[in-house]
Amino acid sequence: MPDSIATQESVTLRHTRALLPGGFQDGVTIAIQDGCIVEIGDGPGPAAELEIDGRNLTVLPGLIDLHGDAFEREVAPRPGCVFPLDLAIESNDANLISAGITTFFYSITDGFEPSVRNRATVRGLLDGIEGSRERLMCDSRIHIRHECVATDDHEELLGWIAGRRIDLLSLNDHLPKPGDARKLDRYRAGAARRFTMSAEDLESFIADRQARRDLGNAQTEELAAAAHAAGVTLASHDELTAEDAARAAVLNVRICEFPLTADCAEKGLARGASVVMGAPNLVRGGSHVGGTSVRDEIAAGRVSILVSDYFYPSLLRAPFLIAELGLLPLEEAWRLVSGNPAEASGLGDRKGRIAVGADADLIGVRDASGLPGDIALVSARNRLRRIR
Repeated sequence: MPDSIATQESVTLRHTRALLPGGFQDGVTIAIQDGCIVEIGDGPGPAAELEIDGRNLTVLPGLIDLHGDAFEREVAPRPGCVFPLDLAIESNDANLISAGITTFFYSITDGFEPSVRNRATVRGLLDGIEGSRERLMCDSRIHIRHECVATDDHEELLGWIAGRRIDLLSLNDHLPKPGDARKLDRYRAGAARRFTMSAEDLESFIADRQARRDLGNAQTEELAAAAHAAGVTLASHDELTAEDAARAAVLNVRICEFPLTADCAEKGLARGASVVMGAPNLVRGGSHVGGTSVRDEIAAGRVSILVSDYFYPSLLRAPFLIAELGLLPLEEAWRLVSGNPAEASGLGDRKGRIAVGADADLIGVRDASGLPGDIALVSARNRLRRIR
């Protein structure tokens, strides 16, 4: 059973194997004070309120997840069954910590559909996460996935950006264009799982939203400018064509999420963007939507960051699997799930590394397999949870 210590003032973790900026080192002592790493060495370290013998542990920087939407299953575990957001958020927080995720960007879809992915849900989650933040162990941040044709309440979104209520903004366009029969059929099938509408009404709905694309594109340019002005990290999403890559370059997008071709990934890297891909794709051995193979993309050097996407435990498993497959050494693979996302999101001075002055966002694992059951302790936001 987990033993959660809410406000531990000082912790000293001794005799552990730790992933430091120079690589793995044995016999490490890590001293923590008020949620910050204050000393790292090979001696006994300072006396502390809590002292832990870490001889059987490997201590790693906590996972930083820039794109996860599995919380939607806590909000609406079945179509039409929506739970109170405070309950959903706290349940989700427990799931994150159990998966070793110490910093999480709630990837909230600012969508155009009459489903849980709409502006009303965005408002509720913004308020709910802000109101619950002090109770949450995971450092919880906001990633708005704005759909191009969600053109209503544009000024509200601009206000959230200017007020820094948002930490990451990604620009999405999941509505198929007219004439693309294959994607339209797939969209209709997905829509039927998300909301109820007659076939006739659905066609009218699709046509109405398609007619908004020009306005949405103009609004996207305003949103990108506002994000840059406010210091909010900006991401593209599902780049497929050379036109998509060129538009991302014009908008000065710094994160390229889930590029659908190797060419788009290469163009993103060439313009200095970080390329994000999904850990579920890596763990499963392929994309669930027919995209590129993350294993192949890592082997080709085209992946900067991995994210949990729709399955939190995949992010912990991913770097261990990368090492097992011989794609990268574990210390390099770990950068994909901690150091690199910290840098890309502007948190590199505080997170993603075990160093003096950094946040004590750490996980301790018993075995090097990447299964949630291997986690023995998690430290985040001045709390430490030990798994007995």
